[in-house]
Amino acid sequence: MKSLSNKVALVTGASMGIGEAIALLYASEGAKVIVADINEEAGMKVVAKIMSKGGEAFFIKADTSIPADQERLVNETVKKYGGLHIACNNAGIGGPMGLTGQYPIDGWNKVIGVNLSGVFYGMHYQLPAMLASGGGSIVNISSILGAVGTKNSPAYVAAKHGVVGLTKATALEYADQNIRINAVGPGYIKTPLLTNALDEATLKYIATLHPMGRLGESSEVAELVYWLSSPKSSFVTGSYYAIDGGYLAQ
Repeated sequence: MKSLSNKVALVTGASMGIGEAIALLYASEGAKVIVADINEEAGMKVVAKIMSKGGEAFFIKADTSIPADQERLVNETVKKYGGLHIACNNAGIGGPMGLTGQYPIDGWNKVIGVNLSGVFYGMHYQLPAMLASGGGSIVNISSILGAVGTKNSPAYVAAKHGVVGLTKATALEYADQNIRINAVGPGYIKTPLLTNALDEATLKYIATLHPMGRLGESSEVAELVYWLSSPKSSFVTGSYYAIDGGYLAQ
C-alpha cells in the first residue's frame, strides 16, 4: 500500500511550480488531492496530469488571502472526500521591490495578506477538519528569507519570518492532538515565478549564491514536503527545514 493511501491532501498555489510538484507527488503516493489556486486553467491541467497517471484529484478555485475562500475550500474538500488529513499552505507571491521607507502600502498589505495571513486563514479552517478526521500533518511553505533578511523585500521577508513563528506556535498547540505542523524554507527554486521574472544573467548570478552552484528544483522541495506530510516523520513537529543548496550555512 502506498504511504498516503486513504488520505486527503489539500495544496494551495498548486497550479504550477512547487505547488504542482507537491500535488503530483502526494497523488503518486496514493492521496486524494485537492488542487487549489486562483488560476483555474492551470489548476485543471494539474488535475488532468494526476488523473492521467491513475490518481484522484479535484480543483477548487480559491484566493487564500480571503478567509471566506479558505473556509469554503476546506468545506468543499470535506464534502468531496470525507475528511482532511494533509494540508500544504504553499500559495505565495513575491510582491513589489523597494526600500522600506518607500515601499507601497498596498503592496505590503497584499504580500502579508497572501504570504502570512493566508497561512493563518488556512490553518484556522484546516485544523478543526483535521481534528475531526483523527489528526494529520500541515506543511507551511516559508523561505530561506524566513530565516535571514535581504534588501528591498520588507514585506516578503516579514511574512516568511512570520510563517515560521506561526508554525512553531501552532505546532505546540496541537502537538498532543495528533496534528504535526512544520515549515519548509526553499532557497531559489527554478519555477515559472522566478524564471519568468528574471533574465538569464540574473538567474545565473542567483545560482552562484548557493554553495551547490545551482537553483533548486520543485521536485526536490516536494520530496521534503512529502516526508513531512507522511508517517515517516512521525516525531517531527514545530520544525523549520531549509532546502537551499547550502545558502543558509554561509
